[in-house]
Amino acid sequence: MNVELRRLEANDLDVVEEIERASYPTPWSRAMFAAELQKPSSLAIGAYHDAGELVGYAIVSRYVDAWHVMNIAVVPEFRRRGIGKSLLERLFEVTAADPRRGYTLEVRVSNTEAIRLYERLGFEARGIRRGYYTDNREDALIMWREPTPTEKAS
Repeated sequence: MNVELRRLEANDLDVVEEIERASYPTPWSRAMFAAELQKPSSLAIGAYHDAGELVGYAIVSRYVDAWHVMNIAVVPEFRRRGIGKSLLERLFEVTAADPRRGYTLEVRVSNTEAIRLYERLGFEARGIRRGYYTDNREDALIMWREPTPTEKAS
């Protein structure tokens, strides 16, 4: 699917909230998104379809040893079209000049589709966070991706 990937802006937050509520049982608040947009250590990438309609986003924070994928979501009717993959690939492109940091994320152990996507993109399971999700105390799988050799050379 053809989407334009660019920085999320504050005026996208209404749609971000809609996507978030459609995607997660315990959605982030608007204030959480607004705070991430303002942090210099965060990347906020939006996927825009056709006439600028926001259909997905990724929020990533830079830490000492890793880029942490904090939140990624796609409008339900646009899922399974490669948008999530495109968002993560853009993250890898944008951060390629940072060879010291890998990438990490948490994902529900029951979210097999997302886990398969992350594995296809080079993430590996590294551990479990017991009872991580507050809505049902489900465990989270901790996944990690090392920079690729080409990224390290950048």
